[in-house]
Amino acid sequence: MSDLTIRPMNAEDKQEVLAMMRVFYDSPAVLHTSSDKVLENDFEACISDLPFLDGYLMVDDGNVAGYAMASLNFTTEYGGICVWLEDLYIKPEFRRKGIGSALLSFLETQYPQAVRFKLEAEPENEGAISCYERHGYRVSMYHLLTKELDRDAK
Repeated sequence: MSDLTIRPMNAEDKQEVLAMMRVFYDSPAVLHTSSDKVLENDFEACISDLPFLDGYLMVDDGNVAGYAMASLNFTTEYGGICVWLEDLYIKPEFRRKGIGSALLSFLETQYPQAVRFKLEAEPENEGAISCYERHGYRVSMYHLLTKELDRDAK
């Protein structure tokens, strides 16, 4: 990592981000493959005025190295803002260069009001989990239960 910049996504980033999202959502890193329409909705939400989702691009020496999306909610358990790192994708040729660590540190400065940060990782993704643990993340003992509703978003 020579000259890393982390910046908000903008409309000009759309094709590059969607390509990375497609790779991410077609990989074993996620349990559910999202449709192109959902990915486009996600990108548009990141660059809109929606206050609950922010998108970031990691650029290393002028080359797009990856992207991240963070959503915000209130955690009653901890009494404040929780930042959920929804997506974190780093292109293979940029991995193990400290970009993930830089992003995690950046997010803590970006959201100084946050009392909790959350993310998900597949157990097989040992490299990512090791990075997260170095930054103070721990495996939660809660079972995450979800219910998906078909809202024609697919």
